[in-house]
Amino acid sequence: MNVNKSMSPLEWTMLVALSVLWGGSFFFNGLAVRELPTLTIIVGRFGLGALTLLMILRVMGQRLPSDRRIWKMFFAIGLLNNVVPGCLIVWGQSHVASGVASILNGTTPLFTVVVAHFLTADEKMTGGRLLGVALGFAGVVVMIGGDALGGIDLDLLAPLAILGAAVSYSFAGVFGRRFKALGVTPMATAAGQVTASSLILIPMMLVIDRPWTLPTPSLTALAALAGLAVLSTAVAYTLYFRILATAGATNLLLVTFLIPVSAIVLGIAFLNEVLLAKHVAGMALIGAGLAAIDGRAWAKFGPGAAKKPKTD
Repeated sequence: MNVNKSMSPLEWTMLVALSVLWGGSFFFNGLAVRELPTLTIIVGRFGLGALTLLMILRVMGQRLPSDRRIWKMFFAIGLLNNVVPGCLIVWGQSHVASGVASILNGTTPLFTVVVAHFLTADEKMTGGRLLGVALGFAGVVVMIGGDALGGIDLDLLAPLAILGAAVSYSFAGVFGRRFKALGVTPMATAAGQVTASSLILIPMMLVIDRPWTLPTPSLTALAALAGLAVLSTAVAYTLYFRILATAGATNLLLVTFLIPVSAIVLGIAFLNEVLLAKHVAGMALIGAGLAAIDGRAWAKFGPGAAKKPKTD
């Protein structure tokens, strides 16, 4: 199965849109956590997201596959893409500063390059991709700031947990490519894996959070859950699997670099936050990294670009 090694303008547009939707989830989470515990928020997000996707699927005249093998795959990618990284990041952030967590989570494309190299036939590591990952990771570090690194020695297991989430995301990106080969549409894949995630998380939430004991949430908290479910889950995962099907796992996980940029832009627009010099420098590095991994700039200006034989 071939995928685009250099993304088209449409794929880049979808990737940026995905980063905005997932970057916006930080805003919605910030509102919801004031009133609701973590697992209740996660279940609300994926449960409502699943219902939204199933309704969209019905309007489009599509159905979830009934094949037991495909449903096993839905549960597998639900674990890799939602349940495992969600729990690891939430637990890790209870012991590690959020800035450190963001930096560690920014290693996802690096792990994806490695995982895709060994598990796919058409996404092998190249010098340009390795350089791009290094530049992008440096950009994330610059944007967060060196002060955030001061807490990394507080606990060894917490940083390892967040790195484990990054590894899980990278495996999910590679594993998710299988659905196209099986003829499962991007919308059905999104609905199936979010539904499976909800079925896994609901028992955990009932045991740990005991939601029936919680006070009734406000309209603000409910609106935040709706934003998480519809925008940051239903719409976002529809884009996620469309990009994955055509651009590949390595290109898709570049969204990890773009999410901090989106979060800063949303903060400036809606929370009166200020864009600092380190943010500008970080975005410049991220842009250079994206260009290197995309390959077109690397092919034009990289080593060997000027050695092409002339034609008469």
